[in-house]
Amino acid sequence: MKSLKELFRIGHGPSSSHTMGPGNAALLFRSRYPEADRFRVVLYGSLAATGKGHFTDLALKNNLERPCEILWKPETILPRHPNGMEFTAWNASGETLGSTVFYSVGGGAIEEEGASGSGEREKECYPFRDMAEIGEYCRKEGIPLWEVVNRFDDKDVFSHLGKCFDTMNGSIERGLVREGVLPGGLNLARKSRNVHLKAKALRSDIRRTGLIASYAYAVAEENASLGIVVTAPTCGSCGVLPAVLRYCRESRKLSREESLHALATAGLLGTLVKQNGSISGAEVGCQGEIGVACAMAAAACCAIFGGTVPQIEYAAEIGLEHFLGLTCDPVLGLVQIPCIERNAIAANRAVVAAEMALLTDGNHIVSLDTVIRTMLETGKDMPSLYRETSEGGLSKFAALN
Repeated sequence: MKSLKELFRIGHGPSSSHTMGPGNAALLFRSRYPEADRFRVVLYGSLAATGKGHFTDLALKNNLERPCEILWKPETILPRHPNGMEFTAWNASGETLGSTVFYSVGGGAIEEEGASGSGEREKECYPFRDMAEIGEYCRKEGIPLWEVVNRFDDKDVFSHLGKCFDTMNGSIERGLVREGVLPGGLNLARKSRNVHLKAKALRSDIRRTGLIASYAYAVAEENASLGIVVTAPTCGSCGVLPAVLRYCRESRKLSREESLHALATAGLLGTLVKQNGSISGAEVGCQGEIGVACAMAAAACCAIFGGTVPQIEYAAEIGLEHFLGLTCDPVLGLVQIPCIERNAIAANRAVVAAEMALLTDGNHIVSLDTVIRTMLETGKDMPSLYRETSEGGLSKFAALN
């Protein structure tokens, strides 16, 4: 397992795999050919199918900083991953300088054709293969999950988590005060400010739902507006964990240290899913984005409520299990419908999952490891039209209306 810094990335929305990943690939490729006069990028599969709605072309052009031709080939899917892209560079004389194929594998991470792993970071921090090993280590050592992060991750990981935590709260603050229509053509009005104002006036049993939803809306709407967010685990699901952390911080009067411990707990679970499953909507559908975000937030919430390691695992298992099979079908390829509302639903469900786990002793038949494997297999069995191509599901029927 790699550092939590590989999971929690700060950057512009609206998509970690379709905006941040291609943007990162563009920066890397440009650095290899500083003398290049022009570039060409061929986008394949899901990147081509929904890239315009995700502003992939804008991210590429901004980061290449040279004339760039972009070709869209949604019908061609490269063998390694649905999010493939081929970069080529030429000098002023028209001579080819080089060509490289990259894959945007989710959460802003990229991999290069022919390389064994990510071109950004190879270091493995954690010696664990699955949740069973993590849980056993915690049991033997008598430590909470956040302490595993403290022991094995990079020395500056909590400094990074602090920056992510501040960025998450900044996204909420900006989102709660902004009004107007989101960019992209759907003419979708922002909801977070209105929901938040109403929620504060509601009675307590509905108030929680509204507050959590308003925080999730705020971050997801900032993401849809190309604002700065944190991948948790992706841009498309970036509102779930911040919303739960914000609600718990306010309702429980958490210290900053307690909030960072909860964030570390969520990150450890998310990194585990990234290692043994997938967080790429183009690979496994929205279960890998919203489902994993719900699991991470449920784990964080359960930890805040004083849950044991088995209870925290159970909360995460509940959070992910009940999103199995969720399709990724963004209308017009935009991270708006149904994505924004899903963030609000998943954030509320994460708190319920934590509460359900706390009502037990943590023992459960289906393990988190089993659900992660099931999620990956389910994603592979899912037709490509339900995996971030905007060819099926809501995206198809919305286009007909």
